[in-house]
Amino acid sequence: MIICKTDSEVELMRLSALLVSKTLTEVSKLIKPGITTISLDKMIGEFIKDHKAIPSFLNYSGYPFNSCISVNDVVVHGFPNKIELKENDIVSVDVGVILNGWHGDHAYTFAIGEPEKEIIQLIKVTKESLYKGIEQATVGKRVGDISFAIQEITEKKYGYGVVRELVGHGLGRNLHEDPQVPNYGKKGSGPLLKNGMVLAIEPMINLGTKNVFTEKDGWTVKTQDKKVSVHFEHDVCVRKNKADILSDYSSIEAAEKLNPYLFSNY
Repeated sequence: MIICKTDSEVELMRLSALLVSKTLTEVSKLIKPGITTISLDKMIGEFIKDHKAIPSFLNYSGYPFNSCISVNDVVVHGFPNKIELKENDIVSVDVGVILNGWHGDHAYTFAIGEPEKEIIQLIKVTKESLYKGIEQATVGKRVGDISFAIQEITEKKYGYGVVRELVGHGLGRNLHEDPQVPNYGKKGSGPLLKNGMVLAIEPMINLGTKNVFTEKDGWTVKTQDKKVSVHFEHDVCVRKNKADILSDYSSIEAAEKLNPYLFSNY
């Protein structure tokens, strides 16, 4: 069942989404070669709790960490660990919070050092595809319009692999709500978009094949060809003329530019 939110509920969700943005901004300040993803995860958990919120992911269906930190060929759901990050690693950080009973959930991909040109392009195009999808999140459109817009630029224009097994989703009092929001599809297909629907739109795009597999831990999803994957995600409310983006990348991007260890010249 698709649940449309009232204006007051959307404003509460904005607070949740912005707390995720603030958390990812702290990650943007700290991430560098030599740091471990488990130490970032600890900081993320403490930061969320210090802001009187709860990490959405911790113990969700048994997931054992505060965040998902996916490095290089890990698409999503990467387990934080004690391995030190290194020059040229591509790191996707996905964070969720529960604040005042409402979930915020979004992700950002960081590049340590200066990656190869084809990876720089992948990151740039994946982020661009997110905003192309968001442009379609208006009243009267359909979920397939969002899906088509993302697929059109990533797969049809650049030949990247669009992951099929993992999709965006509705968001609210539950971390995952209807409708599902695939990153591939046909214009005019899928559920009708109505005012007040809140969606987590999240292209997961691979440099190579779209094919993925899940590790034995039951969570970690990797590209089958071991090539890099990139993940961006925003929380978006469907509105009449223009989608309302509840999360905010601006502080993350500002911190990214100030961090000498991160590539930000996209």
